[in-house]
Amino acid sequence: MERNLNKEEAIKKYKELVEDIKICMFISSTEETQSARPMMTIRVDDDGTTWFFTSHESGKVQEVEMDHTVRLLYAHPGKSSYMDVWGYAEIVTDKDKMHELWNPVVKAWFPDGVDDPNLCLLKIEPQLGHYWDNESGKMVQFMKILTSAATGKQVSQGVQGTWKP
Repeated sequence: MERNLNKEEAIKKYKELVEDIKICMFISSTEETQSARPMMTIRVDDDGTTWFFTSHESGKVQEVEMDHTVRLLYAHPGKSSYMDVWGYAEIVTDKDKMHELWNPVVKAWFPDGVDDPNLCLLKIEPQLGHYWDNESGKMVQFMKILTSAATGKQVSQGVQGTWKP
C-alpha cells in the first residue's frame, strides 16, 4: 500500500523510524566521488532537523563544505523498516548546541567531550524522503507469508511512500 506523507505526518513518521533505527549510512559527495559511512543520529527535532556529532577534520565535513546535499539511508531489516532521506547539510560549531545535544554515548568517539577543539555538529534539514515500513510485527508478517504461500495470493508488502516536511 502506498501512503505519501506531508508536513506534520511526514515528520512524525521520520522521527519514529529514525529514533527506532538510530544508525544510518551518511552519504556525501564531491564532483568526483561519493562517500558513505555509518553515523549515529543524535536527535531529530520537531521540525525534522537531524543532528550528528563529527570531527571537523573528517572527510565528510570537507565534502559537505563543497556540496551541502547529503543522503541518509536508514535500515532495520529485523522490522522491515527502511528510509532514504535527501537533505541539506551544514556544519555547526556552536558550543551551547553541542552541550544541549551531548550524551554519554558520544564520549566513545570524543573522549574530550565538548571541549574537543575538532568537535562539530552536522545539521541536516530533510528535503525529501522515501520510506518502506512493515507496520505489523514479525509473527503477523510470517503468517501473511504462510497464507500467501497456501493461497497463491501476493503477500501484503506493508506501507511505503514519499514524504516531504
